[in-house]
Amino acid sequence: MAATADVAAKVFFDQEGFIAESKELRLKHLEEQAMFALKIACENYENAVFPNALIAGDVVITHLLHRLGYLKDGRCTIMVVDTFHLFPETMAFVNEVEKAYGFTAEIFCAEGVPVADKAGFDKKYGADLWKVNIEQYDKVCKVEPFQRGLKTLKANCMINGRTRWQGVERAWIDQFENAPIGGGLAKCNPLAYWTLEDTFDYIAKHEILHHPLHAKGYPSIGDAKDTIPIPEDGSVTFVDFKFSGDKTKWLDYAQERKGRFVGLANADGSTKTECGIHVVGAEQTFDRDLWPGSAAVQELASTDAALALKSKGPSVVVVYAPWCQFCQALEPEFEKLSAAVGLPVYKLRGDEEREFVAANFNTKSFPTINVIDSKGEVIKYESEARSVEAMAAFVKANAI
Repeated sequence: MAATADVAAKVFFDQEGFIAESKELRLKHLEEQAMFALKIACENYENAVFPNALIAGDVVITHLLHRLGYLKDGRCTIMVVDTFHLFPETMAFVNEVEKAYGFTAEIFCAEGVPVADKAGFDKKYGADLWKVNIEQYDKVCKVEPFQRGLKTLKANCMINGRTRWQGVERAWIDQFENAPIGGGLAKCNPLAYWTLEDTFDYIAKHEILHHPLHAKGYPSIGDAKDTIPIPEDGSVTFVDFKFSGDKTKWLDYAQERKGRFVGLANADGSTKTECGIHVVGAEQTFDRDLWPGSAAVQELASTDAALALKSKGPSVVVVYAPWCQFCQALEPEFEKLSAAVGLPVYKLRGDEEREFVAANFNTKSFPTINVIDSKGEVIKYESEARSVEAMAAFVKANAI
């Protein structure tokens, strides 16, 4: 009996060691499970793409991909969406991670604006777009470049860092699913069953690169305009692979994104918790077509059909993108144009054929309205006046 008591006492008094060993076993299992998922994604799909926001879970996935060799051998492409409203530390950190792991990220941003050209964004879309219309901001700065990135990279499997621990909206995700974005695209969530504590345990265990703003009190990092430290006084930090302060303020269930989307509301007045990229129906936000089923605005379904118009006599063609707010605003007036001018009117979706529409239909931005005259020449409507009367006057003056 005495021997048994001694053993029990040793186990009891070594409970911290027991807990540490248990956590190590758990983390080892989670690592193996995550690497299994990444192997499935990268070895069974030709174009696995990882949209990477450089938050805690994303740097874990990046490191796992590096360990597996998928970044250097090109089996996985890292994609980054620059909203033009990120913290300056974020894009600098992208460069640091690229150099450390030997890859080059594919950067996507708002349509028609060069990478890193914030002034160009402000000129085209307005510096206060997010204040004026947060849904449109999300569409222009996040959803559309995200979708365009997946399409440009021909992604057939999307890797991402969502976890069940992040909140009720994500409480039942699994490691594999069909993505709402892209209409059936395979989706791999390698960290689906991890807690945020597991994520920081991994960062500490392997001493991996992680976002510098964790050291300034930010558990998660998004746009600078609506991301704050948690708690707001910055009393919890992660420095030198250790927490300072009450780490439960970060690590409790659904706390990771508590400092995100601060002060933002959806159109219905509800508190904003998602940017729109991962929600069900996001593909409709992006792919809602304009003039659907219209008898007045005919669809050009191919580039060959568009080129053939040049030999068919006078007509009008709008080159558009369905997500573009200016195209959406044009929709009702352009619908009336055919009746006003007595000519066939067509729509040509340009965001999926950018080089073609630039070369053949004078398109640098959306919408671009062109008249094809009787000689087959394509003449651009340069005015910003988009009433049916203004457009009709231009068409009648140039269609002969």
